[in-house]
Amino acid sequence: MKVFADRLMNVLENHRKEIAQQWCTAVRQNPRTPSFNNISEEDVLNRAVSFYKNLNKMYFSEKPYTEVQKYFSEYAEVSYKLNIPLHETLYALIMMRRHMWLYADFQAPFLSAMDHRQAVETLNKTIRMFDHGIYIITQRYGELGKG
Repeated sequence: MKVFADRLMNVLENHRKEIAQQWCTAVRQNPRTPSFNNISEEDVLNRAVSFYKNLNKMYFSEKPYTEVQKYFSEYAEVSYKLNIPLHETLYALIMMRRHMWLYADFQAPFLSAMDHRQAVETLNKTIRMFDHGIYIITQRYGELGKG
């Protein structure tokens, strides 16, 4: 799994600005995420660049849930302060995941038949991290709404 995950993280490391730009354009055009039009394009882009940069740290951490908790709690607080509704925050995160995998999938030498098992394992771990992130964001929004 490590070889495939290393390649995925290398793609993200080397192309995170390009992936973030594609996501930024998509999230600002998507009718499900209109609040992102109230934020400067630079700030929206920086959020995605930061996410893709931190994903490597979260993925390879010995205690990924600790890193996921820290990152997504902060992500939720920033989104809340920017008045982005919870449903838009979560949909934007789903779009980040989709753009990451779409970009990696279009890298011709990225996936071979031998990599299939590793790809599935990497995908499962990544999805688990996003699932934890969604839970943390939802929990944090609830806490912020009470305070």
